[in-house]
Amino acid sequence: MRRSKFEAGDGTDPVAPSRRDFMKTAAIGAAAGSAAFVGGTGSDQLAQAQSTDTWWPSRWGEGDQAGASNWMTPQKTLEAVSQIRDGKVYKIGRVYEAGMPLFGARAFSVRIPGAPTGGPFGANNLIYNDEFIATEIGQVGTQFDGLGHIGILTGNVADKTDHKYYNGFDGNEVQGAYGLSKLGVEHVKPFFTPAHLIDINGLKGMQDAGYEITLADVQAALAKQGMSEGDIRAGDGVFFNTGWGSLWMQNNDRYNAGCPGIGMEVGQWLISKEISITGADTWPTEVVPNPDPSLAFPVHGELITKHGIFNHENMIFDELIADGKYRFVYIFAPTPVKGATGSAGGPIAVT
Repeated sequence: MRRSKFEAGDGTDPVAPSRRDFMKTAAIGAAAGSAAFVGGTGSDQLAQAQSTDTWWPSRWGEGDQAGASNWMTPQKTLEAVSQIRDGKVYKIGRVYEAGMPLFGARAFSVRIPGAPTGGPFGANNLIYNDEFIATEIGQVGTQFDGLGHIGILTGNVADKTDHKYYNGFDGNEVQGAYGLSKLGVEHVKPFFTPAHLIDINGLKGMQDAGYEITLADVQAALAKQGMSEGDIRAGDGVFFNTGWGSLWMQNNDRYNAGCPGIGMEVGQWLISKEISITGADTWPTEVVPNPDPSLAFPVHGELITKHGIFNHENMIFDELIADGKYRFVYIFAPTPVKGATGSAGGPIAVT
């Protein structure tokens, strides 16, 4: 696999730990946490995150590679269309540029070969420009995490049959030097579904890195917005605004060093609501560092690996919030790069 969220970063913000320091702490804590779990004294959250109980076959059957995008049916499309009232379209993805916050040693660069790339051609002297982009196409900027991006080690790290992914696919089936052999993003169905924005920043202001959004926070934010849990139906999207996005291109070191976000409590609530996708204005959607120092990105494992629920990161909801639009239709078609772990692209909201 190429570089993942679990590899070292270079954050230097003096207020919050760097991703490198965070991962060192998590690795040490995980060993202690494992011992506590075996002894029966670990927390419920730790036990749940470390559980290696089989989570396959998925609800969509053995061999499925589409996960929760299977909720995208003609009926779901018609349900979404029926909720469009004013026809306004919002961009909810960031601009891809060299100066944006990047995880670890990931890179993003654009080159225009030749300037112009070709021409002139014909009596009309046509010229043209092409671009060459070098990047981790599915894991920079506004990024859509595919099902092959996250797995869980269930035994021996040297045994790839113990590297487990969504629907029980193992490392021998999934991992490949030239793209994933299974669970590539090309298997994901396009999203066209009702979505709900939960504005935690609007409820209580921007919280510090490491603040875990609670279910009580979610319920209070929904109530403030004139919404309720009952509004969320199977196959919908649920997104979180924390205010952390205000740091984008303003304080990249702090942005990268951690963030407020959801934990296992809200993660389990999302699972119970049978959503298709979640996301946030932060780089992982979930809280970093986790309040339990022995855990590293447990919500990723619970949602993506065990339940096939997708995650869309580094989103922007400012215009929706300015217009008071907390319900919208979420539209996104992942770029169908065969074997990719995720997708760049421009998600939109329609109200």
